[in-house]
Amino acid sequence: MESNRLLEMLRGHQGEYISGEELSRRLSISRTAVWKQINKLRQEGYEFEAVSRKGYRLVHTPERIQSAEVLSQLRTKAFGQPLYVLEVVKTTQEELRKLAEQGASEGTLVIAEEQTLGRGRHGRKWYSPAGQGIWMSLLLRPGQPIVFAAQLTLLTAVAVCRAMRKVSGADVGIKWPNDLLVQGKKLCGILVESISEDELLKYCIVGIGIDVNLQQEDIPEELRSVATSLRIESGARQDRAKLIAEIMHELEQLYDLYKQEGFAPISHLWEALSVTIGQRVKIRTPEGELGGLATGLDSTGALLMTDDHGKARTIFSGEIQLGR
Repeated sequence: MESNRLLEMLRGHQGEYISGEELSRRLSISRTAVWKQINKLRQEGYEFEAVSRKGYRLVHTPERIQSAEVLSQLRTKAFGQPLYVLEVVKTTQEELRKLAEQGASEGTLVIAEEQTLGRGRHGRKWYSPAGQGIWMSLLLRPGQPIVFAAQLTLLTAVAVCRAMRKVSGADVGIKWPNDLLVQGKKLCGILVESISEDELLKYCIVGIGIDVNLQQEDIPEELRSVATSLRIESGARQDRAKLIAEIMHELEQLYDLYKQEGFAPISHLWEALSVTIGQRVKIRTPEGELGGLATGLDSTGALLMTDDHGKARTIFSGEIQLGR
């Protein structure tokens, strides 16, 4: 493949520039084709310096997530164990669902370097390039009534937010119910899918997608106004294995607290990290669009708001926009 040959050439001249003209000549392709192959490699996590009249220089080769590296940093009893690290999958949700149906234990974690069909809520596509983010799914077997499934989304958001703040120092906040933002731009989404049996949760698959080391040029142009990454916001490349281990630690601690004391302490932690509470919001619900002030969470995890007519509302699902 042309991209592989291009990479071999640049690796063979580590630290040196090779002109676009020289690359074009050696590969027998146009300079436009060279540029396209460079961009393809950038999407896989490789980083290049491009200087006019000098050419291209390889400055960073992406690290792969190593299971041993993650396991060595885990401080959990069960979460993240067993651990499966895969290269390319359609979705980690799908891979973990197969394991769950085969009887996998609570805490089983599936991580992929790349997802080809990553998705968020309402079936939306989630851009999941190779080597740049954390795309993972965790298996829970809570054994509680299905009506409490939404609380696990909020619990996960708190755990991931705390871990990202601790590891990166970025000022991450939570938008109800499942988005993590910095300065209004999204860098993480959470998708909890539940399988029930006799009105109880048989198991839940907690999907977490985090834009970790993407740079501005790695984000599709149509998403740059609404998306960001931990690297962009912190100004530094992040250690993905370290972040995964910290997320597992926070999740297990909060999950144990939830099982012992219920949703109330999780709700307080969520509200402290929220960028929704106290803000004017616009929400698209199945019944129509509502505007008003977000005031808090109820005991189930639903959003409480006072609409523009002064009426108290409880929102169980809907698309939310801040500051509208």
